[in-house]
Amino acid sequence: MTGETLHATAVAVDGRGLLILGPSGAGKSSLALRLLSLGAVLVSDDQTRVAVVGEDLSATCPNPDLAGLIEVRGVGILRAPAQPDAVVSLVVDLGQPEPDRLPPRREVTILGIRLPLVLHPQNDHFPDALMLYLRHGRQA
Repeated sequence: MTGETLHATAVAVDGRGLLILGPSGAGKSSLALRLLSLGAVLVSDDQTRVAVVGEDLSATCPNPDLAGLIEVRGVGILRAPAQPDAVVSLVVDLGQPEPDRLPPRREVTILGIRLPLVLHPQNDHFPDALMLYLRHGRQA
């Protein structure tokens, strides 16, 4: 099983994993916190182990002692609803701003697996949009 540990946070919504990429301080944990408040469950915070399982990319927490914990700046380390792994269905890159109002479909390849990619739009409804995307998909 091929795998690596990424500087990333992962959550799951109705069994679909979201891998949140971005540089330190980009807001990975903040986005995950918003998604948790909307019903997502935590897979891992800040460090995520990804591995190819069959034809899928699986995300897990690389350190069992950190499972179910999320860092919230200014508050501390909080416990969160969690699950041990998730098949990644969508990737967000907070390090790349989204320039388009209606962006084209984008993809990223991680460990040879092609996945849909969403860049970071500068709007307040981004977490809500991600929840809809994970639950119901994207039209065009």
